[in-house]
Amino acid sequence: MEWKIGNVKIPNQVVVAPMAGVTNSSFRLTAREFGAGLVVCEMVSDKGIEYRNKKTLDMLFVDPKEHPVSIQIFGGSQESLVQAAQYVAENTSADIIDINMGCPVKKVTKNDAGSRWLLDPDKVYQVVKAVSSSIDKPLTVKMRTGWDSDHIFAVENALAAQEGGASAIAMHGRTKAQFYQGKADWNILHDVAQQLTIPFMGNGDIRTPQDAKYMIDTVGADAAMVGRAALGNFWKLTAMEHYIETGELLPEPETREKINTAKIQLERLVDLKGEKIGVPEFRQQAAYYLKGIPHAVRARAQVMQADKMNEVFEILDKFVEDYEKREAQTSRVL
Repeated sequence: MEWKIGNVKIPNQVVVAPMAGVTNSSFRLTAREFGAGLVVCEMVSDKGIEYRNKKTLDMLFVDPKEHPVSIQIFGGSQESLVQAAQYVAENTSADIIDINMGCPVKKVTKNDAGSRWLLDPDKVYQVVKAVSSSIDKPLTVKMRTGWDSDHIFAVENALAAQEGGASAIAMHGRTKAQFYQGKADWNILHDVAQQLTIPFMGNGDIRTPQDAKYMIDTVGADAAMVGRAALGNFWKLTAMEHYIETGELLPEPETREKINTAKIQLERLVDLKGEKIGVPEFRQQAAYYLKGIPHAVRARAQVMQADKMNEVFEILDKFVEDYEKREAQTSRVL
């Protein structure tokens, strides 16, 4: 089902969450091809933009085939976030700009950024109002439910952002203190969804098509925001989108299809960052692609040692050939 963030049309209700070190342009493009309605850039530092750091500015690259795409910024001061948002609005092709108010990592929160904002709804309102009024693109905010179990201001913070001019809110159902441990609290997300009049994206522990549909139908979110479950599992996005629309579960793809997708992602990473950076970055992704496939331990270890794209291709191709031979032998025995 199509919906909107501000004036930006989102073709369906599956959104890929921003993930540091992961949701670069190559990842986002592949996610869009597999059915994500909206993709979000990994968080970009306001200071990096201010100082025109080359690595930071490279993170702002958007492929024309990614749209709609959101670029997420983070920082600890209103002034620097306003300047960063203006730079992104004027110098990139982002459709939407997002403020990170959810990152739990200490090196971010110690600078008053990320989850640190969640301790004061008044500050949330002030910074969102300042940023939203300084740009002509829709502004969204990604939050957590709170700082810790004693400071859960989920509804207050979401309403403050809405009042400040946010066009949509995304919320992860954990506190900063939880990091990624324990369970996401979907009851709190439900409370937030009931209060907002702008679109709401629910995030946290969405692993299956059924989870995604429950997030929309029962929790009351306008979209299911998927994070770690998409790693090495782009087809899950297709399955979620299809299940939300039809109630029908799609079959799991064959191993060869999974490996072919891995190769596409590696090739795009190398195109984007070069072999020296792209191949090492891909190694962790390869572990996700191979996870759960029988006899994948050796191939995974070999990929972790490879430095060249063609080396990785050869390892993955050999793995698939051996896997398919074993499967054929097993079926003959049966």
